Order: sequence, then C-alpha cells, then structure tokens
Amino acid sequence: MTHFRSCLAWRVARNLPAAALALLLACAAVAQPVAPAAPSAPSDSSPPPPSATNPAPITQTNVPAPPMASVAPPATPAGAVGPTQAEPEVTAFDIEVKAPPEVRSLLERHLELRRYRAVTDLDDAELARLVVLAERNVRNLVGTLGYFSPTISIVREGATSQRPTIVVAVDPGELTRIRTVAIGFSGDIAQSPDADAAGQREGIRRNWRLPPGQRFTQDNWDGAKTQALRDLVARRYPAGRLETSLADIDAPAASADLSLTLDSGPLYRLGPMQVTGIQRYDPELVPRLARLAPGSVYDQNSLLEAQQRLASSGYFDSATILVDPDSDPQAAPVQVTVREALLQKVVLGVGITTDSGPRASVEHTHHRVPGIGWRAVTKLQIERKSPFAQTEWTDIPDDDGWRWGFLGRAERLDDDELITRAQRLRFGKSQAGDRIDRNVYLQYDRASVQALPGSTISASDSGDGSAISGNYVWTGRYFDSTPFPSKGYGLGAELGGGVTLGTDRKPFVRTAVRWLGIQSLTRGRIALRAEAAAVVAADSARIPGTLLFRTGGDSTVRGYGYRDIGIQRANGVTGPGRYMAVGSVEWQRPMLKNGLPTEWENTFFIDAGSVAERPKDLKPQVGIGTGVRWRSPIGPLQIDLAYGVQPKKFRLHMSVGFVF
Repeated sequence: MTHFRSCLAWRVARNLPAAALALLLACAAVAQPVAPAAPSAPSDSSPPPPSATNPAPITQTNVPAPPMASVAPPATPAGAVGPTQAEPEVTAFDIEVKAPPEVRSLLERHLELRRYRAVTDLDDAELARLVVLAERNVRNLVGTLGYFSPTISIVREGATSQRPTIVVAVDPGELTRIRTVAIGFSGDIAQSPDADAAGQREGIRRNWRLPPGQRFTQDNWDGAKTQALRDLVARRYPAGRLETSLADIDAPAASADLSLTLDSGPLYRLGPMQVTGIQRYDPELVPRLARLAPGSVYDQNSLLEAQQRLASSGYFDSATILVDPDSDPQAAPVQVTVREALLQKVVLGVGITTDSGPRASVEHTHHRVPGIGWRAVTKLQIERKSPFAQTEWTDIPDDDGWRWGFLGRAERLDDDELITRAQRLRFGKSQAGDRIDRNVYLQYDRASVQALPGSTISASDSGDGSAISGNYVWTGRYFDSTPFPSKGYGLGAELGGGVTLGTDRKPFVRTAVRWLGIQSLTRGRIALRAEAAAVVAADSARIPGTLLFRTGGDSTVRGYGYRDIGIQRANGVTGPGRYMAVGSVEWQRPMLKNGLPTEWENTFFIDAGSVAERPKDLKPQVGIGTGVRWRSPIGPLQIDLAYGVQPKKFRLHMSVGFVF
C-alpha cells in the first residue's frame, strides 16, 4: 500500500512559490522507494496466536509491467480526511468505479483516494498527482482478491470549471489459483516417532483449506494458515507457532506457490490440578468430575469436555480450565477456576405436550445434604395424564466416576382406559462418561391398576402386581453434537432379572434394546430409530405394569395417543404387553432463505409400533406425517401432524428437546 507522509509538509507546500514547490516534489520522489518487480521472498517469524495472525508476505514474480514509481504526497491535516469508508459532508470530487461487482465493492470501501474528497481546496495539479498515485493503491487492493495482472485506468472527467469525477476502471484479468502447497514442520512433531504425532501431521495436511486448484485471496490465505495453526495447538502442542509462510505469485501464469512451516515446540503433558473457587463443596469434587489424569497428553478437546462436565454438574455456575504454554511441558499445571452454585435452589416450571396437556412442576435441589454430603433433588409435577412425585439422592463420584444413588418415585398414569398407581424404589451405582453411561441397581416396583367405570379387566392382564429385580443399563452416544446432531448414532441396552412378589412368586427376565442413527445427506439428513423389548416369564406371573410395555405418542409412534398401542383385551380395554417393537424413518431437511439454511427444518416421517403377548403376534400399527423443527435455545422444538393408519385419524404432536 502507498504510505502517505507528514500532513504538515503537504499544506505548507501549497503556499510556497512554484520553484520551491517543484524542488520539494523532486525531493519527495527521491525519498520514496520504488517497489521492485520481483522482490525476494521474506518470511514470517513468531506470529501472534491464531486469533490475530498477521498476513504472510506475498511475492510477485514475472510481472509483465512494473507499476509506476510512487511519489507519495504528504497526508492532509488532521481532521481534513477520514477513513476510506467515510462520506464527508462537503466533497471536492466524485469517484466512479467501473469493475466487476466483487472488485467494485472492495474499491468502494477501501480506495485510498476517497480520503481526499474532504480536501475541498485541491487545485488541478494536486488532483492530477493523486490520480497518478491511486493506481498502485488499486493494484494492491485488487491483489488481495487474487487478481495480480489487472488492467487499470484512472482518469479525470469533467471540464476545468466543472466538478471533477475520477473514473476508476478495472479489468481484473485472470484469477490466480493455487499451483503447489508445501507444509513443513519443526519441533517435536517433526521428530517424534509417535503414531499420534504422525497422524496429527497428516491431519493438518489433509485439512489444509487451500489445496491446488483453489482460488487464491489474502483472506483465504490468512484463514488457511490460522486453521493449520489451530489444528497444531489443539492437541499435544499448545505452544505451537507459525514459523514461516510465503505466497509466491506468478502473475503471467495466474498461479500461486504456497509454503509454510509450523513449529510445534515440545510435547506437553498435564501436571497437577490447581483449583480456585471451592468453598462450600468437597475439594475432591472438581478433579473427580474433570477426570484429567496427571501425565496425560495435552488435548484441547479434553479440557473443553472437562470444563463442560463441571459447568453442567449443577455444583458450579461457571468453570474455566487453562494450561499455560509457558509452564513445564513435562507436567504443565492445570489451572481450574470455578464459581460455585447456591447450596440450595428451587425451580418452577410450566409446559405443555399433546400427550399430557399442560403441566406445572416445582423442583428443589440441595447440593450437600448435612451429615452425608449427598445431593438431593426432589420434584413434584402436576399434569392430567401422568403426575408424579420423585426424590433422587446421589453421592459425589469416586475416582472412576461411579457414584451411589437412591431414587423413590410415586406416579399416576391415566391412559383413558386404565389408571395405574405405581411406586418405585431404586438403589445402586451409576457412571456418567463423555459418551457412555452405566447403571447397576436393585429395584422394587409396585403397580395398582384399575379400569375406568364400565370396564373390567383381570389383574394379570392389567399389570397389577409387584416385583423386585436387579438391572444393568448401558447407553452409548456417538453423535457429532447435542442437542442438534447432524450425524452419528446412539445405542442403549437394558438387562434385568427378578421375581414377582405376593402369594405366587415367579421369576422373570426383562430386556430392551434401542438405537438411533442419523445419516447426513447433501441436503438434510435421515434419522432411523428402532426399539425392541421383551419380558420373559410364566404366563401366570403377575408382572407389574411399569415393567411391561405400551407405546404410542409424541416420541414413539406418532398418529396415536399416549400409550394407545397395547394388547386389545376381550372387553375392549387396552392393556400392557410383554413384547414391543417400534421403528421410525424420518427425513429432516433445512428450510432455506435466500439460498441459505435457517433455524427451521421440515420433516417427513413414517412410524410403526406394536405390542403383543408373543413375538409372532406383533403386527405394526403405522403413522405417517410431516412436521417442522426449530432450533430453539432450549433444544429442538418439534411440531408434527401425523395420520394414524389404523384409527384413521389425524393427531398433532408437540415436544421439546433431544433425548437418547
């Protein structure tokens, strides 16, 4: 870019005699260096972090015609010119840019000539000099877009006595594209025999954003270097830096040869954890939730996941985890700063679903119950279909992430045919990992079922009974993100066994498997869902209804009411069954505005589900429909209109959130 000199010299020169003015301009011409046609290739050293990477040098070789030597005019007095984007109230001349839209937009925003429109007493000679000097500024600006052989014409139009118009006409010429890319490494990443280091090198090269054939622009060049440096410092090497970088431009060939060297510095391993902000909770809580083992290799994603675990645990309102790149690479201290949540809190909630209608809830949390130090969460929810009261107490996790827990729950389920009053007690251990959750527990279930007036059903058919069981639950989540996944899958499995209680005790086995897979498409994605469950026991065993199966509703088979799909008994009452199968196919595609995706999506789906007493009696009941999704701040909002093929009715379904 042209550099303008002292504003004082410019204004003084206008008051000098003509001979003195000529002498001053000649001196300025000698003082201003002339850019060579093919400068040597300088290199960057010690650039700032990725968020503030400086542009790398660009050399231009084989330039057909070097630009005119610059004679820089001194800048005008302070206050007389403004930013290139500024529009002064009074202007000395007009500027018209004739160029393709992309080039015209850039020049209209950043052309240096615009700054001098505010100097209203320019004479014709001074204006002519500015026109000559503007050519280099235009060439430099156009070069940032990848055009290094432009044809530039800058002329003044209008008679001497009229308001002048400076016409800047630019034919940008052929677009410059990447010809070769050379990415080198120094430091530990270049010398380490570790397969992880080799994989990181290949990953940086594979993810390079300016491969051969791509368009060269200054923004693209800066962005590609920034991303390469981010990939370097994300794992193993937080002190990594961009050592050198060079873009060598061959203007006649419209090609660019890129080279850069990334210096990784030493390999970093995590050291001891330094925690600040703990006052009311057990000091062991932070390292047990963070799960950052001393000696493990530095990984930025691991730090972010640990930070998220702390922030979402409920014990802390905020958490920050840092590793100082200037610390000891062999044992870099992990600096954790937390802000504790209130010891107790009360949350009031309201909501609505098409299955259960409006609901209201109150939830009380005590993060450290006196005497035992456990967390207690007690919730009361009032709604028409399934009101409940529940309390859950959990210990802080141990070094492996396992924690003891106790749950007590009482609920009332009304499915318009049967009213089930159920109680549940559970005691066991659970482990919540980054992707995998495990739960091992003993459970007592009791269900008291009665039919609505005018209906009769036997206790064994309705699910009236009680049981005790031992259970193991495993859930794995492998989605790219939550709560808005675009690809990945989730898998859950349950296995339990127990015995019914009462006068006639019978053993039973209960198992369930569920799966959700999301596959990306060119536009949108396909979501596939499947679930199967079974209770194996003697026909005479009185299994509690809470351990049996019914389906239908917002999150299972749309087009049917809540728990509408079950066993049709002889008297017309729908009861629970011992076998269940559910499946769904859904096409989710974004809604576009001006060709770009919005926060809304449109869906088309087919659901099917069945409940039976024997596997051979499973006959699918189908629902089809369409709906919309909104990426709301609290999770996906789903509104679906579904048609139940068997009942031949339309039903509206609404729900919020992504749960697996």
